[in-house]
Amino acid sequence: MAVKIRLTRMGAKKKPTYRIVATDSRSPRDGQYIELIGTYAPVGEAKVNINEEVALKWLNNGAIPTDTVKSLFSKAGIMTKFAESKAKKDK
Repeated sequence: MAVKIRLTRMGAKKKPTYRIVATDSRSPRDGQYIELIGTYAPVGEAKVNINEEVALKWLNNGAIPTDTVKSLFSKAGIMTKFAESKAKKDK
């Protein structure tokens, strides 16, 4: 089973909010997910809430983030922490 970290859409029409979730890559966009990682509200002033420990757990387990999620993680500093932890494992 390939696990992806991606966005699932919530909110009203023309006022989207998204959940950042770990899900099976074969499931539909708004279908069932394995675990909730955080939220993202792009309307107005963008608000991002990410549970860092859960995100790093899934990245270390081999989950593949989508491009949008990868950019959100980079802005939050999670991708640099993941790269550092991966470099420590390689030593």
